[in-house]
Amino acid sequence: MKHAASISLDLDNLWSYLKTQGVSGWESFPSYLDLVVPRILDMLNRCGQRITFFIVGQDATIESNRAALKKIAEAGHEIANHSFMHEPWLHLYSREQLHAEIGGAENAIAAVTGKTTRGFRGPGFSTSPLVREVLTERGYDYDASIFPSALGPVARLFFFLNSKLSAEEKKQRGGLYGKFSDAFGTLSPFAWSNGLIELPVTTMPLLRLPVHTTYLMFLAQKSELLAKLYWNSAVTLCRVRGVAPSLLLHPTDFLDVQDVPELRFFPGMKLPAQQKIALVEHAVRSLQQHWQAGTMSEHAEAFAAMHSTQPRLSTQPA
Repeated sequence: MKHAASISLDLDNLWSYLKTQGVSGWESFPSYLDLVVPRILDMLNRCGQRITFFIVGQDATIESNRAALKKIAEAGHEIANHSFMHEPWLHLYSREQLHAEIGGAENAIAAVTGKTTRGFRGPGFSTSPLVREVLTERGYDYDASIFPSALGPVARLFFFLNSKLSAEEKKQRGGLYGKFSDAFGTLSPFAWSNGLIELPVTTMPLLRLPVHTTYLMFLAQKSELLAKLYWNSAVTLCRVRGVAPSLLLHPTDFLDVQDVPELRFFPGMKLPAQQKIALVEHAVRSLQQHWQAGTMSEHAEAFAAMHSTQPRLSTQPA
């Protein structure tokens, strides 16, 4: 019997990347959802794979995005919460601000998809004990905001060097991608003391290097063979170490600079979109070969069952 693993996609939109980067024009909320969502769904359909989409609430309030978001729900994928305004400094929010941010996203997402969100991931892996308290108060089953990698601060430095952010904005984003100490955290699901289940984004066992698909695109710019060897090594180490992966995807894994010239600064955007999609499909199919790949909720349910916990897990209706 295969162990449970999970696949999720942070549906960060064009405006959220520009906002985080400090690029003007994000305030008009430019979007590529109508372009990228069909590509993502086509690939998942070919693989026969259901995943979890972490959706930003603001996108659900814009009429032109709603058809794409409805298609995700209609295809049977899990819908989860990625905050309302995609600000990677939730650790600076008050309790009242967190309730408004998370609750506002819940309402906007439910109005479009008909789904109640019971999973959460903070933008840029932004989290704190208070965030998790608020999630528990709001009845969430799991969080997925931990990124156990020592390269998080390195990625943040690279991001800052290539951004147009002011010193104050950089300070505000000081928690982006986590901290060095995160590298020593567990790669396996666990439960916080309040019962909230945590599903860390998987990094390479022992080395704690990123293995999400955006990092594979970064490597593929040098060599697609290198990217595949790197991914296959991560799969092997996960199997040897008994780690059931939680793979993270992003919309930029399905787009190139011809699609979105505004994101030419983002890693891997020089690769043709079809080449990137094929690499994502390679990763998904290899997970399917060795694990029972599914949604984040299914992964959390499997953890709860294995550890005889009493979760509040509630599977969303199809």
